[in-house]
Amino acid sequence: MKGFIVKSILLVLVVIIGVLIGAQVALVRGVPNIEEIKGFVPASSTRIYADDDTLIGEFKVEKGVYVSIDKIPEHMIKALVAVEDSRFWQHKGVDYLAILRAVFKDILAGRIKEGASTITQQLAKVVFLSPEKTVIRKLKEATLAYRLEKNLTKEEILELYLNKIYFGHGAYGVEMAARSYFGKSISEIDLAEAALLCGLIKAPSRYTPYNNLDKAKQRQMVVLNRMKEEGYITQEQADEAYQQPLYLTSARQEQYTNNYFIEYIRKHLEDTYGVEMTYKGGLKVYTTLNRKMQLAAVNSLKDGLLALDKRHGFRGPVGHKEINLQEELEKLAPFEKVVMREGDIMTATVLTVSPYEATVKTMGIVGQLLLSDAQWADRLVDPKGRLIRKLRYNLTSFLKPGDIIKVRLKDRKGGRPVFSLEQDPLVQGAVVAIETSTGYIRAIAGGYDFNESEFNRAMSARRQAGSAFKPIIYAAAMDSGFTPASVIIDEPLVYESAKYGDWRPGNYDNKFHGATRLREALAYSRNIVTIKLLEEIGVDKVVKFARTLGIEGPFPRNLTLGLGSLSVSPLELTSAFGVFARGGTRMPHIAVKYVVDSGGKVLENNIPGGQSVISPQTAFLATSMLEDVVKYGTGKRARALNRPAAGKTGTTNEYKDAWFIGYTPELVAGVWVGYDDARTLGHGETGSRAASPIWVSFMTEALSEISSYDGGAAEKRAFPVPDGIVTAVIDPVTGLLATNATEKMVEFFKEGTVPAIHATDVYRNLILKQKEALLKTSKGQDVEDDSID
Repeated sequence: MKGFIVKSILLVLVVIIGVLIGAQVALVRGVPNIEEIKGFVPASSTRIYADDDTLIGEFKVEKGVYVSIDKIPEHMIKALVAVEDSRFWQHKGVDYLAILRAVFKDILAGRIKEGASTITQQLAKVVFLSPEKTVIRKLKEATLAYRLEKNLTKEEILELYLNKIYFGHGAYGVEMAARSYFGKSISEIDLAEAALLCGLIKAPSRYTPYNNLDKAKQRQMVVLNRMKEEGYITQEQADEAYQQPLYLTSARQEQYTNNYFIEYIRKHLEDTYGVEMTYKGGLKVYTTLNRKMQLAAVNSLKDGLLALDKRHGFRGPVGHKEINLQEELEKLAPFEKVVMREGDIMTATVLTVSPYEATVKTMGIVGQLLLSDAQWADRLVDPKGRLIRKLRYNLTSFLKPGDIIKVRLKDRKGGRPVFSLEQDPLVQGAVVAIETSTGYIRAIAGGYDFNESEFNRAMSARRQAGSAFKPIIYAAAMDSGFTPASVIIDEPLVYESAKYGDWRPGNYDNKFHGATRLREALAYSRNIVTIKLLEEIGVDKVVKFARTLGIEGPFPRNLTLGLGSLSVSPLELTSAFGVFARGGTRMPHIAVKYVVDSGGKVLENNIPGGQSVISPQTAFLATSMLEDVVKYGTGKRARALNRPAAGKTGTTNEYKDAWFIGYTPELVAGVWVGYDDARTLGHGETGSRAASPIWVSFMTEALSEISSYDGGAAEKRAFPVPDGIVTAVIDPVTGLLATNATEKMVEFFKEGTVPAIHATDVYRNLILKQKEALLKTSKGQDVEDDSID
């Protein structure tokens, strides 16, 4: 009997040992080879540079920006060790004391309250293992952690960990985290910033200062207290770091400024060199982007879309939460938690509301929102812009305590911040700018926010051009024997069609103006004159002319082309206007100057060059007429530049698209505004009102940048007059040569096209009477100057 028991015990022991050995073999087989991580070298990334050789982006397989341990400040390492693994320098991969402590706390709490993974275990999980919470995964994690400790030094483990761990908002590794949150390299961060970054590791989405500054500061204090307990800093240093304001907002904004341009470059590289070379080839790509112009494009577009969106009503708070006013006020610190800059837009909670003032809290700071800074919210609308109800001149009519709203910091000079009411726009837009002399694309803004929508409307959106296409028709006319002084009668038109019904085109103001010179017709964007002009030239001839400028189509083969019924991208239309700007020469637009491989070999070198596609005289006459669009026509907002400029507004049916394409001798830029689903922008949102203010804002900054490096010459530069252009004094009513008895104006002509006869009083009076009669019979409407298109 005793022998049987002994044999049974031995058998059980053998089975247990077999199971343990089998489990160990299974674990060992399931754990990756340590050689995969030892001697880790990140794959060579493709680096993207702006025109001043500043690094603006990278394409790579490995996430983040790898930095060596000697570039990471000591206080960052101490903060990490203090809060994540205080016995890091003593244990061999697994901290058994930490496990016992965690188990004890979990038992007392009745739930899993505290983890015990070491930095080495976290590295093992991040690099090799899945995030699933199973016993097998934890055993593999411990096994791999032991191997890591055996094969790597503590410093190598820290270096790998700090380059692999996730910090939120797309930031992998400490270098990207420092850039994302503070706009600086990891080597430049101070103690307060290091504590905040290390506090993110536990739960980035919960502790990010962009989502909840109070929680971020609480977590920062936890890190600082742990550093003090470990003897790394004093209480005085901890208090000073905690009370130090954080510089956050603009750093994050600037990070995304170049994204639409960079995405355009990525697609070009993938199409040209393939995905493998783009992400692993170690290419250096030198682009045409001007950083100041790019920032101006992004900011001008944002401001313009915000203004347009607010003109059409308030969609209400973005959310609501129940609040206890006393608790909210008690949470306030006696110091500034974050540095806010005038113009910053942020999310705020309404604490109190009266008819004329609301108290709001954002970023841990309490300020006031005055009724005068929310006047635009005069009606409540749904997401489609449809009226729900009109709002009284009273903040309590649309705000209540606990509402979550968007605000902009307006002023804080008096101590307490003053905010204005904002809302994120649903409308979209695009800006693209091309240097006239080179074809270099200097800026691309493809939408309001790249993080919300990566679709690049500047390059890929195809929208109806509306009146922005008219200059191409008028330029084609100059190529067909017409002059700016040629006269066409603006009168009622009917095109009969039994199949589709009669077409009765009209002008924007529903008036008819009689005999109209082409210069005047383009300046005021007269539809009737343009359609009759297109009919005389011929649709096919205009299509051919447009293609010479770089517009590929497809084109409608009918007279609706006169109203811009074709679809184009902002880049395509802006490039076409560039032909006028450079005197008839078409140049390919260039975003990449040259590409160099990892060995220094030049793979691509795009040298500016072009060919003459229309005569300099035709280009000049088009430019001259477009200058008058700016001087007194639909584009007169652009006069704010106070320098020679030419351009054209564009508006499509039902205000679905708004355009302004314009240029100076140095730069051509295009702006488009519209909804992605092609719904109306709202009554009166023409190119003049919705798009041209964005263009003016951008060009003001862009031309200032140009003037800074050309000594201010751009401010005085006029469009050059080519050989073959002459002037003559004409009668503005008839377009014929003036006499002493008539009004006079100077007009440009190609040589040989000056009118041969003089205006007579009889003919002039006849024209004036006809104009008066047509205006009287018009069922017109008076429109504001900034609504005409």
